[in-house]
Amino acid sequence: MASTDAAPRPPAPSAGDDAPRTPPPLVADPAALRAFLDGPYASVRDDVRARLVDHAPILDERVDLPRAELRRRVRDLVVEIGRQGQAVHGFPTAYGGGGDIGASVASFETLAYGDLSVLVKSGVQFGLFGGAVLQLGTARHHDTYLPDILSGRLLGCFAMTETGHGSNVQAIGTTARYDPGTDELVVTTPDDSARKDYIGNAAEDGELAVVFAQLEVAGEQHGVHAVLVPIRSAGEVLPGVRIEDCGAKLGLEGVDNGRIWFDGVRVPRANLLDRFASIEDDGAYRSSIENPDRRFFTMLGTLVQGRVSIGGAAVGASKVALEIAIRYGLRRRQFESATEGEETLLLDYGMHQRRLLPLLARTYALSCAQEEVARQLHEVFSADTPEADDRARRALESRAAGTKALATWHATRTIQECREACGGAGYLAANRFAALKADTDVFATFEGDNHVLLQLVAKGLLTDYSSEFEDLDQFGMVRFVTGLAVETVIERTAAHQLLERIRDVLPGGRDGWDQEAGLLDPDYQLAMLRFREEHQLAGVARRLKAGVDAGRPTGEVFSRVQDHVIAAARSHVERLVLEAFVERVRALPESPARDVLTALSDLYALTTIEADRGWFLEHGRLSAPRSKAITREVSEVLRRLRPVAGELVEAFGIPAEVLGARDLVG
Repeated sequence: MASTDAAPRPPAPSAGDDAPRTPPPLVADPAALRAFLDGPYASVRDDVRARLVDHAPILDERVDLPRAELRRRVRDLVVEIGRQGQAVHGFPTAYGGGGDIGASVASFETLAYGDLSVLVKSGVQFGLFGGAVLQLGTARHHDTYLPDILSGRLLGCFAMTETGHGSNVQAIGTTARYDPGTDELVVTTPDDSARKDYIGNAAEDGELAVVFAQLEVAGEQHGVHAVLVPIRSAGEVLPGVRIEDCGAKLGLEGVDNGRIWFDGVRVPRANLLDRFASIEDDGAYRSSIENPDRRFFTMLGTLVQGRVSIGGAAVGASKVALEIAIRYGLRRRQFESATEGEETLLLDYGMHQRRLLPLLARTYALSCAQEEVARQLHEVFSADTPEADDRARRALESRAAGTKALATWHATRTIQECREACGGAGYLAANRFAALKADTDVFATFEGDNHVLLQLVAKGLLTDYSSEFEDLDQFGMVRFVTGLAVETVIERTAAHQLLERIRDVLPGGRDGWDQEAGLLDPDYQLAMLRFREEHQLAGVARRLKAGVDAGRPTGEVFSRVQDHVIAAARSHVERLVLEAFVERVRALPESPARDVLTALSDLYALTTIEADRGWFLEHGRLSAPRSKAITREVSEVLRRLRPVAGELVEAFGIPAEVLGARDLVG
């Protein structure tokens, strides 16, 4: 439960209190709110904002460039980012970096205010390609490649995804066979299903690829490893390599996605990225992690920064859409007011507030959740090794997966709602929404399909991060849960025990807590989300066990409960998001900014409960009058936030030159 050290909030009305209330008006200082959102990396974010202003005229949405020209301009900007040393925040100081992964995530999130092709191509170059060399390689790889990667002199690819294997990386088909006669690795694409697909930087610009392949040494298979494979020299594709442009996409046309095939391409043994496993001079395979499954998941765990960064980028894009739509709603009038004699501002309509302000509150909440996951990322990777604290690493991977899923889904929903809220003007490409919609849509499957990521979250929840369960696939998960002792997950999270635990910490005590607790009490809000999360988790465990006890095949059992698995994971992450928001706000001193942020936190919490009111009603956590009271309270909070809506989006700090959409925002 969140800390309660800060000053208490004023008492909130109970569900039955319908007396007129006139709370003091909210006063919003955009500078104070911006400081809250920017967090500890305000200077990093300001640097990115200034850089975006410099680049804004080059990537004007009103200019319809041919694909080849757009790609060239995007490439030039990415190279310029590297040349100016603006992509090194998270890399070691020995290579000119800042040694601060949190700063790197903040920079990436802010870069999302601008052209998203630049964001994604720089993410491929410095985050995926450079990050893989850093995290999976050793000193000789770092010394040889990182200076040129970080300066933009060496452009590269992250070649993991295959046509036949997307999320199931462990089953990829590309092979890397060690040939002791020549001391080389032979990289081969056995069939079209194993071709590397949708690889950023591959179609035109990449010279070197980090290729994930099944490693074979002395006839023995050792699972997926990463190998550095040159694919171009002086702009020409190298022998044994075949590359094909993926062609037109829904968006991100400035990124040169391609497909790659390898026909017995030979590279030196030293090109194996060997942080976790190596081929020694005597030709023997050795690894510090004996279990191949654990080795695989440890390797992938070092690349978690990509998921954190994509989640941050989604939040950044959501801010752009919301600022455009809310500023438009503050200047566009429609239909005459009965009292003022002039047409009414769009944002003065209750429905317009209902459409946009809850999304704004959720964006603030996700900003806090992003800051928390970035903080954990920094702490884990600032340790001597990320595997030094397995529990912290697994918690980070779970939180990163869940936050990325919710943030990217939120971006898709927010951009669409904002586009509609701007009417036909929002349909014009010059007003940003066409690019925002097209370029962010893939975020839901970048760095892992969101539903698969939520299954990863659920796996950790079901076993409380049990080390025995870490490496299991969905069928192993079913088998493991069926063998759990009764004192573990199933009984520990049984619904009746959860109810006993939650009742004791809420206002109103054990009798009628859900009817008497103040709707604006964050402990009540958190307890509601916690109850839903743990009740759903207990239900998943019971269903898994009952299915296997009934003799059904494990695959069928998992398929039957998969919707419950996703629901439990999503509920868990929504609770974490609220917890992060509440804790950040509670840590603030009393101030007008704190009052505004408290109202936003209430709006996020209450609309989250309201959206799932059917579940809470079915499970006895809401009565019909209480459910109606929540809707009334949401409307009241919306009315309080309406006068400061402009300041709330101004706090994003998006420069006017970057925001664009001049037809809508003036």
